[in-house]
Amino acid sequence: MTSTGRGSQSSRDLRDFSGQLLLVGAGKMGSALLEGWLRFGLDAKTVAVIEPEPSAEIRAHAENGLKLNPPLAALKRADVIVLAVKPQVAAQAIAPLLPVAVASTLIVSIMAGRTLRFLAGAFNNTGALVRAMPNTPAAIGRGITVAVPLRALAAQRRLAHGLLSAVGSVEWVEDEALMDAVTAVSGSGPAYVFLLAEALAQAGVAAGLPRPLAQKLARETIAGSGELLHRSAEDAATLRENVTSPGGTTAAALRVLMGADGLAQLMQDAVAAATARSRELGG
Repeated sequence: MTSTGRGSQSSRDLRDFSGQLLLVGAGKMGSALLEGWLRFGLDAKTVAVIEPEPSAEIRAHAENGLKLNPPLAALKRADVIVLAVKPQVAAQAIAPLLPVAVASTLIVSIMAGRTLRFLAGAFNNTGALVRAMPNTPAAIGRGITVAVPLRALAAQRRLAHGLLSAVGSVEWVEDEALMDAVTAVSGSGPAYVFLLAEALAQAGVAAGLPRPLAQKLARETIAGSGELLHRSAEDAATLRENVTSPGGTTAAALRVLMGADGLAQLMQDAVAAATARSRELGG
């Protein structure tokens, strides 16, 4: 596995891009990617977006040269295609793209569960492929994406890295079999954190706190702890130990959370369920 974060190289790759990029699907994740690309210097005139219900922000970008829902025949070819649609509609979304996908096209998919084999078949084995899994903190530039390539040349891989790192850090793997677990851990992971904040607030209410105060305490505690983990060189276990005094209140709570049927086992079961569902989506 190779680890590559954000940096000036990614910005240069996007600023220097002069081909035609086609973004298919501009929901929350597609829009986050688009905003990141433009923030990193990608020229809006090089981007075409296929989205039946474009947001006001995307319509505003169209006034600056972005092509919104253009006839695909007018594009002639796409140097990059980014697929950001739901996996259930993958086949229908890809079929109209075949005329603009050529041998040199880089195809980047962020569809959960859709394998490189599926993508290769759907595109008639045309183009270089990158299957990627970002997560929702991409909306604030703090996401993490794991990507696996197929037939991608070094320059195409650098371009894919530049596109993905515009919304956070990027990890590359060579074994696609890891992607289902990646989806379960980081792709679905933000929902687990939000559920933790929700449950912590509910527990505070049950302990007698007013609901607004319990919600604020839970929100700020989760957000602040995440930022501390982000900034610290220490791992999560060490940070946990640092705030756990022997015989104290935190230790009493952790005896429950770290019990045989506690959080670790629940999280393992949850990730296993999400991994299995990702495999099902891939067929």
